[in-house]
Amino acid sequence: MIKNMSGNEYLFPYTVIDSNLNIIFSNHKFNEEFSIKENKKNELKLNDLIDSYNSDIKEQKAIIRAKCYKVYTSPIETDDDSGEKYYNVFLILNECASNNSCEINKVAVSLIFIDNYAEVLDSVEGVKHPLLTAIIDRKINSMAYGIGGIVKKLEKDKYIFIFSQDKLNYLKETKFSILDKIREIDMGNKFPITLSIGIGINGTTLNHSMEYARAAIDLALSRGGDQALIKDGDNYTFFGGNSIELNLNTRVRARVKAFALMDLIQECSNVLIMGHKNSDLDCIGSEIGVYKIVHSVGKDCNIVLNKVTTSIKSFYERLITETDYAETAFINSGEALSKIKENTLLIVLDTHKQSICEFPELVDKINKIVVFDHHRKGAEFIENAVLTYHEPYASSTCELITEMFLYVNKDISLLNVEADGLLAGITVDTKNFAFKTGTKTFEVAAYLKRKGADTIRVKILFQNSIEYYALKAKVIQSMETFNNNMAIAISESNVENPPLLAAQVSDELLNIKGIEASFVLCQNERKINISARSLGKINVQVIMEKLGGGGHQTVSAAQINETDIEKALTMLKLAINEYLQEVK
Repeated sequence: MIKNMSGNEYLFPYTVIDSNLNIIFSNHKFNEEFSIKENKKNELKLNDLIDSYNSDIKEQKAIIRAKCYKVYTSPIETDDDSGEKYYNVFLILNECASNNSCEINKVAVSLIFIDNYAEVLDSVEGVKHPLLTAIIDRKINSMAYGIGGIVKKLEKDKYIFIFSQDKLNYLKETKFSILDKIREIDMGNKFPITLSIGIGINGTTLNHSMEYARAAIDLALSRGGDQALIKDGDNYTFFGGNSIELNLNTRVRARVKAFALMDLIQECSNVLIMGHKNSDLDCIGSEIGVYKIVHSVGKDCNIVLNKVTTSIKSFYERLITETDYAETAFINSGEALSKIKENTLLIVLDTHKQSICEFPELVDKINKIVVFDHHRKGAEFIENAVLTYHEPYASSTCELITEMFLYVNKDISLLNVEADGLLAGITVDTKNFAFKTGTKTFEVAAYLKRKGADTIRVKILFQNSIEYYALKAKVIQSMETFNNNMAIAISESNVENPPLLAAQVSDELLNIKGIEASFVLCQNERKINISARSLGKINVQVIMEKLGGGGHQTVSAAQINETDIEKALTMLKLAINEYLQEVK
């Protein structure tokens, strides 16, 4: 029995419910608010009176007769051995109701896309197609109706969803459970069905909120899908995104992008190619690939490179020894400014973030920009690109660029060192073809092999000194385990390229039995770099995004400014714990 069921002394509406939301007791204020007759109240459920009420949520909002209430729920101690649960429910009038600022009056606009509709249908028997579609529709409609929203199917795999903005807290509290419910559908499909949800809020008009929703859904899709994004002005909030990206073998898309790229190159006066700061082999390899494509059209072209990092030193030295790239291809930032003309085309590779480009100012000075990248999209991205080929499922940017060779309608010859560079970029980003490899990855690797790439020469590019191996061993020895399945280590900073050492050690730590994710911190000038790796079960991208970084589910990184190792270590552990709470 419930120990105490008094409540008429309260000056606000109060009720007691059981685990099935049946009303057991309600005070006079509650009965007045809902016009409940004393002899009828035990026939009612609380969710008959308050839409989308959930006893698992401690604080939620409700609109009752044009008044905005905060609804507080707390469990009641009982001496009942049956296991039945009872809850106190208090309704407190929200002050925002008096000044019309309550979020209940605002509308959230959302777009819902099924990420892999065609692929899922192809994987099940034809007779099951109508039933599978009906199940998806029913679950989405149930979610919408459960919070008093309106959902309309726009296309076979696209929906528009409009609901009161105050219900957004409920969706956040439940961590957008619709993502899990759709993923759990099993009709014999070979892989899970996933949704992407883009929500726009606080726009000045409904059209404005719809623009936010479109931007949010685009970002969700470019991050690999299976997630919900909320765009509120310039701010994004992310939920989900724990599934591994589906590797779609979209040859038509690649061919269309190749044709569009060739048209832009032919129309421009000259081309500047730029990757990210601290260039790696995927970055410089893809730059070499684009350089060859541009030269096949006969256009003037240069690669903007300010610093030869340890990551690319071996390849760069071989490149300038065996070719004339040093004299004709590479220029620094100052020389790049002198190359800008009215019709210059800028091609950005291996990043979509202006802030980490080799020369960020170049993005603002050139009108025509092309972006090729394979990293999962973050909140910051180059918005004014005339062509974007952004594929988070791809192994590397070198894979995307090599794909272009197949569709540009030109038999582009490659020197051995150029083919090696493209293959090296794929090799380093896939960790020797162990991560993020799809059918395209092996197809383009075979193409490069036919063009003269050699795996032994590529392996030599990765060789290190015995002293460097000793440093790696020292860092590995400093490792501590976290949550029994993660490794955290602190790397040496008195080396030429501390982030490279951290990245290599984080790869090595995954070879330890029982370790599913690794994090290595290092001091790099006035920043703390964190290199994160995972075998797939743990999404290190989500963890790194909490620290201002990003990347992929299995390979990611972050930089923390103006702090020390100890503070960064504390921040990392807090981010991991927050992530673990979210995925429970």
